Amino acid sequence: MKLYGGIDLHSNNCVVVLLDEQDRVVYQKRLDNDLGCVLAEIEPYGDSVEGLVVESTFNWYWLVDGLMEAGYKVHLANTAAIQQYAGLKYSDDHHDARWLAHLLGLGLLPEGYIYPKEERGVRDLLRKRSQLVRERTTHLLSVQNLFARNTGRQMSGNEGQAARLRGPGQALRWAGGGGGGEQSRGDPDPGGADRAPRKRGAEQGSPKARLQAAAFDTRGRQGAGAYHHARDR
Repeated sequence: MKLYGGIDLHSNNCVVVLLDEQDRVVYQKRLDNDLGCVLAEIEPYGDSVEGLVVESTFNWYWLVDGLMEAGYKVHLANTAAIQQYAGLKYSDDHHDARWLAHLLGLGLLPEGYIYPKEERGVRDLLRKRSQLVRERTTHLLSVQNLFARNTGRQMSGNEGQAARLRGPGQALRWAGGGGGGEQSRGDPDPGGADRAPRKRGAEQGSPKARLQAAAFDTRGRQGAGAYHHARDR
C-alpha cells in the first residue's frame, strides 16, 4: 500500500496526514514542532510512504532536513501556486494537510526548490543585506521628502550623507540656509568623521597638529575656545 503524506507546518506545531491511494485517511494528528516526535509518529508507516509534502513556510529548514536525513523523499510545496477548490465552506489545518497529500498522490503538486543546506547561509545573508539596503533607501527618501516639504528645497543623496556626517546640530544649521557643502562660520569642525583621524595623527605630530587636534575635540564656540586656549599656552 502506497501512502502520501502532507504536513501543514506552523510556528510551534504541525499537522501530519497520511493518505492511501484511495484518498482515505490512514493517519492524522497535530504534533509539536519536535523532529524526534514527528519521526516517531511516521516510523510505523515508513516503508509505505512514497513521499512527504512540507509547506514552504518561514521555518521549514529543520523539518525538511530532518526528514531527508531520515531517508524520506521530501517535497517542498510552493504554497503561492497551490489553489483550493472554489466555494469551500470549511477549511482547517487538517484539511490543508490532506490537500497537500492529495496533490502529491495525483502528481499535481507545485513544488519549490530545496536549496542545498550548505549554501543556505550565503543566500540568507544576501537576502538580509538586500533587505537592509532597501530599508536604508526608504529612510533616506523619507528624510529627503520631509526636508523638501518644510524648506521647499531638494536634497540630493550626497548632500544627505554630508548632513549626516555633520551631526544633528550642524545638519539643522545647513537646512536653515548654511549651504550644502560649506562650513558655517564660527564652527571649526567640518565633520565628525574627520576628527578621529586628525586626533590620532596629532598624538605624535608637530605642535601645530596638536593645536589643531585641541580645536577639533569639541564643536562650535567650545571648539574655537579650546583652539585659542591651546594657542595662548
